[in-house]
Amino acid sequence: MPSAPGGPRLLLRRLREIMAEPVGAQDRLDKIVIQIAANMVAEVCSVYVMRGDGVLELFATEGLNREAVHHTVMRSGEGLVGLIASTAEPLALSDAQSHPAFSYKPETGEEIYHAFLGVPLLRAGNTLGVLVVQNRTYRVYAEEEIEALQTTAMVLAELIATGELQALAPVETGIALRRPFHQKGTALADGVGLGHVVLHEPRVVVKNLIAENVESELHRLDDAIAEVRTSIDELIERGDVAHHGEHREVLETFRMFAHDQGWLRRMREAVTSGLTAEAAVERVQSDNRARMMRQTDPYLRERLHDLDDLANRLLHRLVGRDLVVERGLLPENAILVARSMGPAALLDYDRSRLRGLVLEEGGPTSHIAIVARALGIPAVGEVANIASLTEQGDAIIVDGAAGEVQVRPSPDVEAAYAEKARLRARRQEQYLKLRDVPSVTKDGVEVTLQLNAGLLVDLPHLGETGAAGVGLFRTELQFMIAERMPTATEQQSLYSAVFAAAGDLPITFRTLDIGGDKVLPYMQAVEEENPALGWRAIRIGLDRPGLLRAQIRALLKAAGERPLKIMFPMVATCDEFFRAKELVQRERNHLSRHGHAHPSDLKLGVMLEVPSLLFQLKEICASADFVSVGSNDLMQFLFAIDRENRRVADRFDPLSAPMLRALSLVAEQANASNCLATVCGEIGGRPLEAMALIGLGFRSLSMSPASIGPVKAMLLALDAEKVGAFIREELEHAGGGDSLRPKLARFAETHGIPI
Repeated sequence: MPSAPGGPRLLLRRLREIMAEPVGAQDRLDKIVIQIAANMVAEVCSVYVMRGDGVLELFATEGLNREAVHHTVMRSGEGLVGLIASTAEPLALSDAQSHPAFSYKPETGEEIYHAFLGVPLLRAGNTLGVLVVQNRTYRVYAEEEIEALQTTAMVLAELIATGELQALAPVETGIALRRPFHQKGTALADGVGLGHVVLHEPRVVVKNLIAENVESELHRLDDAIAEVRTSIDELIERGDVAHHGEHREVLETFRMFAHDQGWLRRMREAVTSGLTAEAAVERVQSDNRARMMRQTDPYLRERLHDLDDLANRLLHRLVGRDLVVERGLLPENAILVARSMGPAALLDYDRSRLRGLVLEEGGPTSHIAIVARALGIPAVGEVANIASLTEQGDAIIVDGAAGEVQVRPSPDVEAAYAEKARLRARRQEQYLKLRDVPSVTKDGVEVTLQLNAGLLVDLPHLGETGAAGVGLFRTELQFMIAERMPTATEQQSLYSAVFAAAGDLPITFRTLDIGGDKVLPYMQAVEEENPALGWRAIRIGLDRPGLLRAQIRALLKAAGERPLKIMFPMVATCDEFFRAKELVQRERNHLSRHGHAHPSDLKLGVMLEVPSLLFQLKEICASADFVSVGSNDLMQFLFAIDRENRRVADRFDPLSAPMLRALSLVAEQANASNCLATVCGEIGGRPLEAMALIGLGFRSLSMSPASIGPVKAMLLALDAEKVGAFIREELEHAGGGDSLRPKLARFAETHGIPI
């Protein structure tokens, strides 16, 4: 079946004229289907739009019964139209009624039509509707006709995206693109944030869809592809990819895709059909995204991100915009939305205007989560496809405690969350009143509450919360947000500023904890089968003593004549601790030779994260000045679970009998050896878990700033002796893997302890 004279290019020009006419939404849509039917020499052209409730509704038709418009509906997956919507693939049939998915709608009068061609209306890979043409004859649609209809579908998708058709949809559902929706992710940082979407990497909005001169657009496309290829080659060859925050293997993947002939051919075909170069890139990538979003293979889904990034580079070249976005200026009540993000990028934004963070990637222990908690920004991670499902300026709510995101919320949902935010603010005011109240239980047991920190922005929380000091200062954050290895002078400068900000309060500095999931962009990554169990933390420090000695020297110099506490991470044997102590002594000797002051009191300790230390407790407590339990890693290694793996991360409970017995061993041996034992992992900042830790004998806890108030409120109502006796009794009779959580919760409720 030949197209009308002029083909798809003429059709696109006429559609542009219709889009510019000052007519209502329904009139515009009616004119569009008439024009498409005429151009495609089809007896029928119909547009189905996806409503907010997932139902496809007939919005306009030429050839079918007009009375069926806004009455004929079908679910995604129902009938041929529903099949196209669910698969996001075009469907061409010479005899539609013989297809097993055919669903007869008597009100449409379509029984006399046999040939059927339908394509999805896609935007950013999301299905917004379906465009269909039909003919009475039994015939086969050519590839050129399918391509032409897909090109036309892109223009219709943009019409839907403008929101003009919203008024034609039922009030209670609206159209899919603008519907309210709820997404569940992983809680990263506590708090509730209400605001509007700011995309961390704003997509290029393609406004000019229809080409004036096809040859010119092909040249623009070819030139942009050549420029992107050259820029990727230069980045790889220069060898300074760390400066750009991009690893070499990522750029190699980009280079492979940039030379993929199938990808290039599809974009050129889209231009030939009448689209501008940028519209062609957008259309092909939307098709790619629609297909790959429906893949279950995680490798293929990861490749989607690579293709997205490459298409984004190409679009920026075509519109003449820099890929690096100016991040200083934010609107009021901004909620950042991103696929992924480094901690340095988050720190670039104006914190006073930032109300929340939503990520497609990033778990609770990721670097970005640590920084978000330090900044007090509600954050949710692992929210599938959120960067594509939201638009710049969308209303959005982030619930960092529940790990939930509400996009374009209804007024009642927004009111409920606003009230939740007010209640939280009042609760924080109550906690603030406890700031100067001593941390002493009802039976007179003093418990030291300290902060976990890693950035200078954390330090003001000391005064705000009344914390007794910094129980864990993560020195690696300085390395993670830098574009190159910080010099010894830069490290000393930071540590001096930390001492100055903390005043007389004690600080425990953890030496560089890198490796595993903490790969510095400017250090060559080591390929390991299991990085969490590999070359990381103290193992790197002992194998590269120059790195560790430079940090120790910076710490000793920054301390001057003040007290200094240094803690070594991931220690597995006493010998590792002894070797680290020797390095410290060598640096102290160096200071003496050069006339530098020494800390007034130097204490060296270990991070207890590796289960092997549980069987060296007597020796390590005798030789270390203190131990600090890193409960996150200790639990990971104790139960052989990858805490970043969602399938197993929540399978075991930190309040289970095995974990509590392990913690009990630490508390008992440390107390017997007069060695201070602190818990600085996540469990120390949760009131119920903190209650259990106090019952086990721990008298020092370190946590995020937001946890100080709730934990202090709990311990002020606690009788430490009673809860200790209760836990010892329960552990004696607990089964191998029983969790004490329900019983501890009932104990707290019975004794009026807020958890």
